Amino acid sequence: MPAKPSRKLETFSNPQPARDYRIHMEIPEFTCLCPRTGQPDFATLVLDYVPDRRCVELKSLKLYVWSYRNEGAFHEAVTNRILDDLIRATRPRFMRLTARFYVRGGIFTTVTAEHVKTGWKAGPGIDHAAPPAASSTRG
Repeated sequence: MPAKPSRKLETFSNPQPARDYRIHMEIPEFTCLCPRTGQPDFATLVLDYVPDRRCVELKSLKLYVWSYRNEGAFHEAVTNRILDDLIRATRPRFMRLTARFYVRGGIFTTVTAEHVKTGWKAGPGIDHAAPPAASSTRG
């Protein structure tokens, strides 16, 4: 049976819960609809997080991202909603979502939202002060 879009985010146990380590994902095929025009908006989502007890399962993340394809949403709203859903599912120590929307009307839009668990301090080698540099070559 073919896969279908889903808003259910599945998780699995963190294999190294005593260690701070960063998981980095780039999701280059995010689409939603402009709520004003109905035209498609395309973005690359960049997810960085330091898991606590749970990690997000990749197939469920793919189906979750796909579920936005026919939904109208402002860039700021959809970025924050996705981050909130990921936080609810995984309860990470740290999570940052950067949504790099492709040009529309001559404007590139990048929205970054993040979460830091109360009381968490980054361990050695974990830099969460600044988002990673853009990997695209747009100007």
